[in-house]
Amino acid sequence: MKTAHATIEKSKPSIAEEQFLTFKLCGQEYGISAIKVQEIKGWEKVTPIPNSPPYIRGVLNLRGLIVPVIDLRLRFNLEEIGYTPVTAIVVVNISERLAGLVVDSVSDVIEVSDDQRCAAPDFEGHKDREFISGLAQIDGKLLILLDIDRMVNPETLDKTETAAPVAAAM
Repeated sequence: MKTAHATIEKSKPSIAEEQFLTFKLCGQEYGISAIKVQEIKGWEKVTPIPNSPPYIRGVLNLRGLIVPVIDLRLRFNLEEIGYTPVTAIVVVNISERLAGLVVDSVSDVIEVSDDQRCAAPDFEGHKDREFISGLAQIDGKLLILLDIDRMVNPETLDKTETAAPVAAAM
């Protein structure tokens, strides 16, 4: 009597990976989900809008679409510096709405696996972290992962006092 032998191969559990566009602000590395990024542009002059919060630098015309431009240094209450040749505007698409994010420089697109991610720690006085989706340890560096949906949401754009402690605490 012949017996059929089935070989069962054990496979490693799949580790979910997500791509992030990384950029620098004040020497710190940040990341946003790459699927939210529509394009990256060099800094260009924007048209200021009166009575806007200071972190909203103005708007730019992107092929016929008017896009608000948010300076993340000012959004996070970091030191304001002049724009340089490596300053970039990262245009993101959030729920069919575009916004430009001014960053010091764009670094790379990297893959972050679930086992590289962790939650931001809670500590006294810095409980409001609505713009941080987590942290990632990549090549010995700590990357702050931002929740771009919350950060660019019109309801949270007026909460400058909320955003400032997030970046300053890191």
